[in-house]
Amino acid sequence: MPFSYIDKILRARIYDLAKETDLDNMERLSARFNNEIYLKREDQQPVFSFKLRGAHNKIRNLSEKDRAKGVIAASAGNHAQGVALSAKKLGIKALIVMPKTTPPIKVQAVRGHGATAILHGDSYDEAFAYSQELIKERGMTYIHPFDDPEVIAGQGTIAMEILRQIPEPPDAIFIPVGGGGLIAGIGAYVKYVYPETRIIGVEPEDAPTLHRALEAGKRASLRQVGIFADGVAVRQIGKETFRIARKVVDEVVLVTTDEICAAIKDIFDDTRTIAEPAGALSIAGMKRYIQSNAIEGQRLVAIHSGANMNFDRLRHIAERAELGEQREALLAVEIPERPGSFLGFCRAIGKRNITEFNYRYADAARANVFVGVDLPGGESEKAEIIEHLTSKGYPVLDLSEDETAKLHIRYMVGGHAPNAGKEHLFRFEFPERPGALLNFLSQLGKRWNISLFHYRNHGAAYGRVLMGLQLENKKQKKEVIALLKELGYRWWDETDNAACRLFAGNAESGCAVTDVLPPPAAQEAETPP
Repeated sequence: MPFSYIDKILRARIYDLAKETDLDNMERLSARFNNEIYLKREDQQPVFSFKLRGAHNKIRNLSEKDRAKGVIAASAGNHAQGVALSAKKLGIKALIVMPKTTPPIKVQAVRGHGATAILHGDSYDEAFAYSQELIKERGMTYIHPFDDPEVIAGQGTIAMEILRQIPEPPDAIFIPVGGGGLIAGIGAYVKYVYPETRIIGVEPEDAPTLHRALEAGKRASLRQVGIFADGVAVRQIGKETFRIARKVVDEVVLVTTDEICAAIKDIFDDTRTIAEPAGALSIAGMKRYIQSNAIEGQRLVAIHSGANMNFDRLRHIAERAELGEQREALLAVEIPERPGSFLGFCRAIGKRNITEFNYRYADAARANVFVGVDLPGGESEKAEIIEHLTSKGYPVLDLSEDETAKLHIRYMVGGHAPNAGKEHLFRFEFPERPGALLNFLSQLGKRWNISLFHYRNHGAAYGRVLMGLQLENKKQKKEVIALLKELGYRWWDETDNAACRLFAGNAESGCAVTDVLPPPAAQEAETPP
């Protein structure tokens, strides 16, 4: 065990700026899951994130010579604010390199603490590379966001507080994981005091940095990471943090975007506060862990790591929270194209609450309906609805887990384009900064005709786009893919996506629900005996 960190954590000097945050009993969540659930409220820090602890401990422990050089950091938000506020408190010059995609609220907060903010690149990796160039030019002292012993020790002070505040030792502590500084610090201290307490990391399914490293037995760099929980969107866990984590972490739970959104709602319901996606990761992981392992009667702690989020993102989160809690189903239903069909379908649905209903005429015989249904009874009720509709002769396709359906199709149902020709559909994530769309369209030039374009801004660093291009052959498709790779966008080919074929795309790709359902034999094979 890395017990050398115990002394560092006990000696950490942070409370002249950071505060001891509350450990709240989550009464609603505790009653719902029949466990004693606590939330460590790091959103109460002056910068609304735990990052202040590590940054301040590191800067306070710098020599006078290193302080005189000034400090520099690369960050998209929370670490930047911690460094800026700590430097201001200690009278040290601070320079923060932030990606151009950083939300204005975070840039303004950094500048409001007296630091200089330089915007460079579209990602953290580009900002980090530029910060290293500036270090060579200006000789400033670099403050790493996680892979530094003093930063790790600062984050470990959270564990000291939890063990003082909780009535009895916790059975498990759930910790969000990005670069690993938080879980390394907490894990090192807790395992020294209570070895039997389980340390459980939580990561998004599309950013499994620690999960992959533990599987491989070594640090691995992910080719790409999801950016919804931007506070943990790190491609590779730190060297020192992984050395500690592999000794103190019992397991890692992976969660979906929808589960994170549901966890944000859970935190709001109990505390009336809003967590950022990374801040709610631990609750999302805890819920999955409880349900997967049938846990009851235990004391469980979740770390609410931060609350720095653009207000605009709440729109997207509210839309996805019910899906994450399995309290809403998105269904594609085939009905006859004749008078009275809508009435008959609504009667089949019954008195359930309809969250949305989308339809566009496309075929003289059959119609595809995109419908959202409220599920007070959860996943089991969805199965009942699908079975009931099927028994009434309505073919049904469940789109509740289809990302394209949730991001785009539900907002753009309008029928097929009969003259779109050889259309290919691509979904990609678009950097949210001035001129980004113009730059992309300029790169696209006049080589291919755009036949469909759906874009939504979710208040995040990246927007989501569904785009249709008329491509005559495989060579042109390869050229488009090469362009997307060159621009560095995450992309998916959605030409054969069932939701797109049902509700968008060209006439040739159009189909009915019956056409995209798996054959009966495949359905029977998935049904347990």
